[in-house]
Amino acid sequence: MAAEKLCYHCKEPLTEGVAHDCWTTTEAALTDDLRDAWKRLRVFAATLGEQRVYASHNSIMFSRRTCHFFVRPKAKRLELCVFLLRTERSPLVKRAQPVSATKVSHMIHVTHPDDIEPPITDWMAEAYEASAEPPPRAPKAPAKPKSRPKPKKA
Repeated sequence: MAAEKLCYHCKEPLTEGVAHDCWTTTEAALTDDLRDAWKRLRVFAATLGEQRVYASHNSIMFSRRTCHFFVRPKAKRLELCVFLLRTERSPLVKRAQPVSATKVSHMIHVTHPDDIEPPITDWMAEAYEASAEPPPRAPKAPAKPKSRPKPKKA
C-alpha cells in the first residue's frame, strides 16, 4: 500500500481528486495584526486582475505566467517577496537579490495591516504587470567569427 500523502502546511491527509485548502488552517495561527495584514494583501492582489493563488511549501504564491510575488508567514511577520525587473532601493526592502537575468527579488517584512499601502502596493502592481509579458531576453554576446582552416603546405 502506498504511503499516505500529507499536506506540507497543515499535515492533513490529501485525497486525490479533492481540492485542499489548508491556508485557512495556517491563517488561524497568525496574530490579529498579521491576519488583518494578510487579508489586506490578498484583497489588494485580487484587485490587480486574474491570477493563480496557490500554496507551495511554506509560501502562498501569486502568479500569472510566472510568480510575481509570494507571502511567507512567520511568527512575527509576513515576508512578502516581490519580483521586479529592476532593483528597488528603499528602507522597506530588507534584501534585494537577482534571481534571473532579468528579475530581482525584493524581501519586505509586513507586520501590520497599514503596511499594505504605497509604495508596497505599487511594487506589487508593477510585479503583476511585468509577469504578463515574457521576460525580456538578456542581450546576446556578439558572435565570434568562424575561423577558416589554414591551407596545408605542399
